[in-house]
Amino acid sequence: MGCEFSPWTVICIMQMSIGLIQIDGLALMLLRDSEIGVDLFQEDELRLWQTITVKFGRRRIDSYVEYKKLGELDEPEASDSNEVFDNENKSEDEHHLIERDISLSAFEGIKFSEIDFSGVDFKKEFHISDIIYFAKCGIEAVIEDDVTKCFTGAELKYWNLLTRTDKGYHFVSWRLTVLYCIGCFVRYCLLLPFRVTLCALGIACLVISTTLIGYLKDGDFKRTMNKRMTLMSSRILCRAVSGVVNFHNSENRAKNGICVANHTSPIDVILLSGDNCYAMVGQSHGGFLGVIMRAMARATSHIWFERSEVKDRHLVAKRMREHVEDTNKLPVLIFPEGTCVNNTSVMMFKKGGFEVSKTVYPVAIKYDPRFSDAYWNSSKMGLTRHVFDILTSWALVVDVWYLPPMSKKDNENAVQFANRVKSEIARRGGLVELDWDGQLKRMQAKESWKSKSQEDYSKILKVD
Repeated sequence: MGCEFSPWTVICIMQMSIGLIQIDGLALMLLRDSEIGVDLFQEDELRLWQTITVKFGRRRIDSYVEYKKLGELDEPEASDSNEVFDNENKSEDEHHLIERDISLSAFEGIKFSEIDFSGVDFKKEFHISDIIYFAKCGIEAVIEDDVTKCFTGAELKYWNLLTRTDKGYHFVSWRLTVLYCIGCFVRYCLLLPFRVTLCALGIACLVISTTLIGYLKDGDFKRTMNKRMTLMSSRILCRAVSGVVNFHNSENRAKNGICVANHTSPIDVILLSGDNCYAMVGQSHGGFLGVIMRAMARATSHIWFERSEVKDRHLVAKRMREHVEDTNKLPVLIFPEGTCVNNTSVMMFKKGGFEVSKTVYPVAIKYDPRFSDAYWNSSKMGLTRHVFDILTSWALVVDVWYLPPMSKKDNENAVQFANRVKSEIARRGGLVELDWDGQLKRMQAKESWKSKSQEDYSKILKVD
């Protein structure tokens, strides 16, 4: 398995001095291989040396943490949020390659694991071996960091007879081969034609009905017809992907205002629209998708915009505010993450939608990865390929939780409100809460983040 390096690696390694590590490691190897080393490096001494080299770094960390608690070191740059979130929510489907001692947080900077080294007597002067522990933590970050793994398909404990990699066919046993071939026949020869037919029927129903409804006069009858036809079309499309959706706490469904949810795939919209009607906010598209969007806009008020035009963002906020203030209009469905995440984590929520309304309706969406990989990796595959993968999977098994409406507190700003809503969605969906921007999927890491990590690392080494 290859390892992809990203700008994350530069942040997480934290200015490791690789040259010094090589010199110190080479000296140890030469000493151990020499005749003198045989006498010096007996089992007890070698164990002691390993303890010292690893725990030197831990002593620095413990001292650094203690000084931070006493306020004697500069705190990380103030963020827009005064509320600190720990990644306590663990996804049941998340499997870690390693257990890391050091991780990075967008709000807190360098974070350390809870290990007690108070009983160890360390010497105070600096040694080359002090950096070995931090080098180890840097290598751990190279192996598995907190962000890039959110943009790949979730790992499974057991194979679900779906081809989830580009490795192609691997022979394991005849029994498994026969089962896989039977599964391919069922999915591609039996289910796929039926699903494609249903999908075409659902899209045709949506486009034709919304186009005709657009000619009706605005009023209760038009809104009622649009709601019924949208629900019917969405449910047909949901059947087309063999969607098995379990809706929880339906009494908390949004009736107007803004509804926010975590985002895994464009299929999220179809699944949610099968239970409630929403006004959409999104980027304008051309081609066949553009035809669908224009047809939907005729039947009810949707908000389409161009991401490349900065001025449109102000117009979008204004249109959203006007939409929310009109109680006769449908609730607005937004995905504050701004990108698709692999349904193991919830990343930073953008504050835009939380500035428009003081009350939002949170929704947590959790897919069962055993039956399909619902994540759309838009940087590696187009929408057509993603839809094809969904149509050839076993099914879409989803749990949707409608959470009680949440209101902005008097002492909260939009960022703090967004973080509080994100925390509730992550807790209810059993997802890991991250404070990093999902746009790191496409953009380079900021130089200020690298400098901040280097500064924190230098403070640790200077603590006595």
